[in-house]
Amino acid sequence: MMDGVKAMGYVDPTPIQLRAIPLVLSGRDVIGSAQTGTGKTAAFALPILSKLGKHNPVGPRALILEPTRELASQVETAIRDYARFTDLKVTVVYGGVGYGKQTDELRAGADVVAATPGRLLDHLEQGTLRLDKVEFLVLDEADRMLDMGFLPDVRRLVEKCPKHRHTALFSATIPPQIETLIQWAMHNPETIEIGARRTPAETVKHVIYAVSDTQKSDLLVQLLESVNYNSVLVFCRTKHGADRVAGLLKRANHAVAVLHSNRTQKEREQALEGFREGKYEVLVATDIAARGLDIADVSHVINYDVPQHPEDYIHRIGRTGRAEHTGDAYTLMVAEDAPHVYAIERFISQKIARVKLENFNYTYTALFEEAKPGAAAGGFPGKVRGGRVHGGYHFAPGGRRR
Repeated sequence: MMDGVKAMGYVDPTPIQLRAIPLVLSGRDVIGSAQTGTGKTAAFALPILSKLGKHNPVGPRALILEPTRELASQVETAIRDYARFTDLKVTVVYGGVGYGKQTDELRAGADVVAATPGRLLDHLEQGTLRLDKVEFLVLDEADRMLDMGFLPDVRRLVEKCPKHRHTALFSATIPPQIETLIQWAMHNPETIEIGARRTPAETVKHVIYAVSDTQKSDLLVQLLESVNYNSVLVFCRTKHGADRVAGLLKRANHAVAVLHSNRTQKEREQALEGFREGKYEVLVATDIAARGLDIADVSHVINYDVPQHPEDYIHRIGRTGRAEHTGDAYTLMVAEDAPHVYAIERFISQKIARVKLENFNYTYTALFEEAKPGAAAGGFPGKVRGGRVHGGYHFAPGGRRR
């Protein structure tokens, strides 16, 4: 296992790894909460693989449940890398693809299975999988599974696992339904919370560009032409909106990929792989990409649409500034977004600076009034350190795109 860790380039454990690994090794159930990009997968995978030891064809001994195909695939890839110098067998199970390869690997005896709940239940019903040998169960992104309606499926799957097992649950928030699941599925768990759940990573600089609705698309295009970036993740609220923005950026000669739930599994994999390898400089996505996806070296996140839930803002901007690297998060704000922006600021207990893009020919929007000195309650002061102020707004410096 240590050879696998060294091959991944790991040197020192992250805070959640430092606290979770000894607990899992000792057999304690664990509830983990940590900001995205902190090494959560290794925190549960490394001790589980160490405890499993050698390959045993009796059936899966470790089960990791994930809310989306992308997360399941990503976790499976990471675990394969960790276990590369062992004989442990790892497989992934999710919907949207054929059953053949999954069935073959399950029947061959996988030690570790990363899966989405729906397809896993299909395999149970078809008799291609049993869970009676599971020693380690991980419920990852539990609140996301709740949001997606998977909690009844998760309960059915937990019931198929042995009562005497180790259980780990990771969740950004613990709503009442998750609390009920914890009481039912876990035994005397130890809770680990790394960092404040409502605090954006300190390595991320985040600002808001207020703009009229009619100029929103033009501002996005000029923003991308004005900033230095390596790779950009653009978030849209809807699948149709993501397709429209991707088309706009392609016409502006950007190399663009799209990621949302209407894309086929092959298209989604190609988009992610191309973005990671630098084939695409921009990835336009819905919130399917906000949590968990390990997309390294994203220099900028742009919220083309303001997220309607404050928690989603944290998850979106968490795609940059990962693993203690710096990053920038920009949010385009139109008038109807104001209540959602105020909700985000209350949630994170801080104001987000409003800036204007230099050399962009703005048309007037009432949003510009809120930043002037003496603005009404809910407005923001005009002073911003380190920049030129006009009408209460800081002018963001331009620059050449890399």
